Amino acid sequence: MARIPAPSVCSNVPSMSQRRSVLRIGFLDSAFSRIFTVFIAVVAVLDEPTTLKYVVQGQLTLLGAETPSFDAECGGMKRITLDFGAWVDVLPGWLHGHAQVFDTLVATTRWRHEKRVMYEREVDVPRVYAVLPDDGPGHPVIEAMRRVLGARYATDFERVSVALYRDGRDSVAWHGDYVAREMDTALVASVSVGAPRRFLLRPHQGVRGRSMSLTLGWGDLLVMGGTCQRTWQHAVPKVASAPPRVVIMFRPAWTPEP
Repeated sequence: MARIPAPSVCSNVPSMSQRRSVLRIGFLDSAFSRIFTVFIAVVAVLDEPTTLKYVVQGQLTLLGAETPSFDAECGGMKRITLDFGAWVDVLPGWLHGHAQVFDTLVATTRWRHEKRVMYEREVDVPRVYAVLPDDGPGHPVIEAMRRVLGARYATDFERVSVALYRDGRDSVAWHGDYVAREMDTALVASVSVGAPRRFLLRPHQGVRGRSMSLTLGWGDLLVMGGTCQRTWQHAVPKVASAPPRVVIMFRPAWTPEP
C-alpha cells in the first residue's frame, strides 16, 4: 500500500503544554492498542471545571506520536449503506501520527468562539472552530489528505475547517450540514484526531429508519455521502467527561441556493 508521509513541519511550534492547562499523555494508535487500553490503569482527575489530567500507573510506550502518514489507497475502507439513498464510508485509524496533528492544531490555531440565541437569550456554542488556512497553518498532512480524498471521490474539497471539542461538555446537536441539507446529494469528509467521541446518526425527524452510532478518534476517517445531509441527521452528544478531540472537515464550496 502506498503510504503518504507528511511534509516536515517547523520545529519551533510551541508545545501544547504552553497553550493549554491539559496534561495529555497521548492517544494510543491502532486496533491492538485500543484493546490494550482496557488493561491499563488510568485515573481521570478533574481539579478544575475545564482541566482534565490523566495519571497513568506504570510506564507505557505511547503510540500515535510518529510522523503523520496515511494510506493513499484507503485500504480497508468500509461502506455502510443507509436508508433513503444515504451512505457513509468509514476507515478506522487512517491517519497515523494523529497525536502530532492534534498537538499542532491545538497549538497553532486561532480558535473562534460563537454565540447563538436559544430561548430568547444568547449562549455560547459548546465547541470552538476555525477555518484553514485563515485561522492557522494547520499541519502539512492535512493538504495531502485533502488531495487524496478529492481524487478518490472526484470532488474538490476546497473548504477545510476544524472543530475542537475541549471536554465532555462540548457537543453538537442533531443537524444536517447547512446548505448541504438543502441539496439532493452532498459529500462531507472528516478525520478525527485526539480522544474518541461517540458520533450518532439517525433518519431525519419524521422519517422512519434505523439509527447508528460510531466512535471516532485516533485518526479515523468518515465520509458522509449520497442524501446523508438531507435525509439523515448527525450529532456528538455531551458526556460526563472526555479528553479533547479535534475533527478536521473537508467540504466542497457549496453555493447557497436562492
